[in-house]
Amino acid sequence: MLDTVRPSLAGFFEGTNPTPPTHLGTRYDTAGNFLLEPGNTVVCHLVESSPSQAAIVEVRERMLAMPDADHLAFTPISSLHMTLFQGIIEYRRRLPYWPSDVPLDTSIDDMTRLYLERLQGFEGHGPFKVKTVEVVPTGLTVAGATEDDRQILKAWRDAMSVPFGYRHPDHDTYVFHITFAYQIRRLADERAAAWQDLFDDCLSFLEREAPVIELRPPAFCSFKDMKHFEELLVLG
Repeated sequence: MLDTVRPSLAGFFEGTNPTPPTHLGTRYDTAGNFLLEPGNTVVCHLVESSPSQAAIVEVRERMLAMPDADHLAFTPISSLHMTLFQGIIEYRRRLPYWPSDVPLDTSIDDMTRLYLERLQGFEGHGPFKVKTVEVVPTGLTVAGATEDDRQILKAWRDAMSVPFGYRHPDHDTYVFHITFAYQIRRLADERAAAWQDLFDDCLSFLEREAPVIELRPPAFCSFKDMKHFEELLVLG
């Protein structure tokens, strides 16, 4: 069954990836409850009440309706966003995920205050548009809608690496996404065809109903868990 699954989906099924999900036990528990994991980040929230938000919520509902949706811990609709640049987070206090000129034991609140100072007057690289590339169990993979948009996204990330003081190892290859859920348990191999059919249908639906995803401007946010991202400073 799994030999027909796209390679990008293989990691979500127990036969091809029996290892426990990365953030299980720190970000959320086996009951799907989100745990305290404070940090900060730069995200673009979905535009409230926009046609593309409605289409994305419809896809999320279709996933929730699957009989084995309990394998996933879903975040609230209000939290849906695309991360533009990853800030620091409690369980990633090590280089190069932390600025080398700041002690690794600095509190998250102090780090957020520091970044608010560093980001004052930050000049962005203008607006950009994104589109859905793929639907996966955890949400949407997205990318710049055009080559120009992809270059603008890259320019934003390069510029933000200066005030944040680091580049993650995947800085240049980072895959943009909109997270709906996190895996609690891998999906059963015999369910692969049903999920892949759902994702194909959902991708066609989004290409038709939301060819461009409407996003709010990038904002520096703080968070306590994955349920809410508080906008502290709109950038650019």
